[in-house]
This record gives sequence, C-alpha cells and structure tokens, in this order.
Amino acid sequence: MSGAEDYTLRQVAFSDLPGWDKDDPTPLFSGMRACLRHIREVKPYRTGSLGLTADELSVLLAAAPDLPQDASSARAFFETRCTPFLICRTDGKRGFVTAFYEPEVEVSDMRDEVWAHPFYYRPDDLVDLDDNNRPADMDPGYMFGRLTPHGIEPYADRGEIDRGLLEGRGLEIAYAKSKVDVFFVHVQGAARLRYPDGRVRRITYAAKAGHPFSPIGRLLIDRGEIDPARISMQSIRAWLAAHPEKVDEVLWHNRSYIFFREADVSEPSLGPVAAAKVPLIAGRSLAVDRQIHTFGFPFFIRSETLTHLDGVQGGNKSFGRLMLALDTGSAIVGPARGDIFTGSGNVAGELAGTVRNDADFYILIPKAAAVRFSR
Repeated sequence: MSGAEDYTLRQVAFSDLPGWDKDDPTPLFSGMRACLRHIREVKPYRTGSLGLTADELSVLLAAAPDLPQDASSARAFFETRCTPFLICRTDGKRGFVTAFYEPEVEVSDMRDEVWAHPFYYRPDDLVDLDDNNRPADMDPGYMFGRLTPHGIEPYADRGEIDRGLLEGRGLEIAYAKSKVDVFFVHVQGAARLRYPDGRVRRITYAAKAGHPFSPIGRLLIDRGEIDPARISMQSIRAWLAAHPEKVDEVLWHNRSYIFFREADVSEPSLGPVAAAKVPLIAGRSLAVDRQIHTFGFPFFIRSETLTHLDGVQGGNKSFGRLMLALDTGSAIVGPARGDIFTGSGNVAGELAGTVRNDADFYILIPKAAAVRFSR
C-alpha cells in the first residue's frame, strides 16, 4: 500500500460501526451528485497515496439515487456497494477530529479608523510551486512562493503583510473591524461578509503565502496561558480580548497567511465551495489529508466523547455519522485526522470551536476497489 507506512486498513462489517444503524446519510446524496458532475465535467480528483481513484469513486457516485426514500434505504445503498475499513495507525493511537465553520463578519468597502483590517485577493506575484520550480534551498513543504526579478523566494509572512506590505496594490476585498476576526477567517478558510447596507458577499480560499500553519492555541498552552483541557476557539478569543497588547505577537506566531476569492452566494443555504470544488454540507463534510485521501470518498466517523453536535438534535448522543471528504487544510495531516464542517454563522462557530476529540475513522471503499485492501 504505497504511502501508507504509518497506518493500515482493517476490513470490518457495517455491524461493527457503532451507531451506523441509527445514522441517516440522506444529506450526502446531493454532495455525491455534485462530486460526480465535477469529476465528469471539470476534472477528476487527484489520487491520494492510499491509491483510491476518481474513476473508482465515479462508479459508486453514478449508482446513487437522487434522493433515497428514507434513512434505511440510504444506508442500504452503501451496504450494498461498499466495504468499510477501519484506519489503524501503526502507533496505536486513535484518530482525531476538530471542526470548522463559515464565519459571518461585518465589513466595509472603505478603510477608516474603525474598518482597518483587510481581506486580500491573491497577489499577482504569488506563484504555485512544485518539484519542478521550487528552489533547491526552499523547504519542500512550501507550495507557494514569490516571483521576483531574481527568481522565486519565500513570500512575506503574516507579520509583514499586517504591517502593510500589500497596501496600495488594489488587492483589498473588504475591511473588518477586528484583526482577530480576520485571523479566524484565515483559519476557517471562508466567510460571509455582511455590509452596512445589507449586502452579503462570500469569500473562500484562493491561495496562501506558503509558510507552515503554526497554531496559536499550542503557543498559549506552551506558555501556560491556557489550560490544555480548556483550549478552544472561544478560550483563545477570550485570551486575546483580555491581552490586546499581545495580539500582534501571538497572531504573528502563525506566519501562514491566506488570500481569498469571491464565491457564489446565490444559494445561501449551501455551504462554501471548498477544495473539492463543490458546496460543503453542514454536518456532513469532512476535511482530510489530501496527500493520503482522494476527495469525494465517504468516511464514517465515530467519537463517543463528541456529544454536543448530535446532542443538538435530541439528547446527549455520541457522534456517529457518514461524511464526504470534501475539503483539506494545512493542519489536517495524517490518515485518521479530520475537520468537521458545522455550517455557517455564529451558532455553527459555537459548535465548531470546542471540537477536539479522539475518533475512529472508517473509510467506505467501493467493492471493486476494496478487493485490493481486503484481508
């Protein structure tokens, strides 16, 4: 299994998936149709190191009904056409899930003393890097760089850009009141921008400056500022609000910087279009490590300690849901590492901010492809 030295796949039965018989995967089918259209009409998804291809996925997607009759029928579709495998890390540790959402931020078209913190379009001197054009002395993890008259070099980092490096180039999309709000939109990778006149625009990830993601939560834990048991988006925001004199220092610890593009808002009920180039489905979309996994494949995620997401719909219930791999992220690294999309707006943010849970990852592989991995 190429590229899988740190994990193995163990074939299991659907009856081995805790909570499978209670899940309703019906919301996935609209996303499956969208993935199939992208594969057929735009381009296939890149194959991850696990080796599952878009062609193998397409067979499953093409067989899916537009809308199953009920939850039982939806589960039966996958039971008939897929084989589940537990992703087992060779270090013996379980998988891990966090969550993300689409923030809504108040913005202005014009900059002044109140509206002072910009969201930027992608600069024209930012270039994509690969093994063919990346300078030999640049870290191979850098996927973007700066094109200069003297060649390619690392792009400016968060601190340099915050201090005004890109001003005057016409790259500003809009201005927010809070530098912290802008930072957390960078972490989430998308946002809805709400203007004083009621207009709403949507922005989503276009590119990054190239520097590695360095979580400020880890920095605050290492400094003893926040108890590891209390770390969350909410606790980080509270700490930053209580220490305004240290905001720049802490935010600039994460040198990574995100650039955006405008996205469609004609269907506000849909989530943002993310890395798989289809709208995210609230509660059913998973960001995965795209170096390992191929977009569009279904994963069943089980976490007995994650209770507040499903608890919203009736009681304190352990998380067990079938999801589609529709996004990725620089902090999402490893075979059993995922980021759950909780939706858009403040309520979704409250749900996402406290998700940090051990979880089991089961990947559902179409039966024709599953024979390569079967015991």
